[in-house]
Amino acid sequence: MEGRTRKCGPILRRMKPDGLPLQELLAKAARGDHAAFACVYDRTHAHLFGLALRMLGREQAAEDVLQEAFVSIWKSAAQYRSSIDGHEVQPMTWLIAIVRNKALDALRSRARLKETELPDDAHDGAGEPLQGAGPSALELLSQASRTLQIEGCLNGLDGSYRQSLALAYYQGLSHSEVAAQMGAPLGSVKAWIRRGLEKLKACLTMQGPSL
Repeated sequence: MEGRTRKCGPILRRMKPDGLPLQELLAKAARGDHAAFACVYDRTHAHLFGLALRMLGREQAAEDVLQEAFVSIWKSAAQYRSSIDGHEVQPMTWLIAIVRNKALDALRSRARLKETELPDDAHDGAGEPLQGAGPSALELLSQASRTLQIEGCLNGLDGSYRQSLALAYYQGLSHSEVAAQMGAPLGSVKAWIRRGLEKLKACLTMQGPSL
């Protein structure tokens, strides 16, 4: 990605000091503009890497997922829509969804790998995992399943609740930053996050334990 980031400087210098909106950069990337895509990367990769790292817990795995995600973003930039079913969709929310899905795929692959390649000496005579053998396939699968439950419940929330929670907890923005990103009053954003968390908790409670 380093080659792309070096291309972002000239395009930013030709624009206003605050730069083009992320939505416009994605539109340019969809038309094959590599410099605009480099700016998308520069502006978002730190937050998206943090999301991947929180989900996967390993830097190398997070870097691999991030690279796969940006390849997908480049190929599918034209698919971004600012509004779906009457609900506004911020560009960062769309990018976060792509990275989250790639990370979930990586968790599932990791669980399958642990299931097929777990060495015989990683278990005691009773077939139980030995202490210090690392997370079992069941534990990894449970983690992936729980993440899928959260994703399902999150996707079931109304647009404002879902978007505010995604920005606050997946992107790590403060309430004030979420309000600025959504163009909404701070009080409304705080209420959306509070009520969204309540609805998310209720949904997860109804689903019960993952595995």
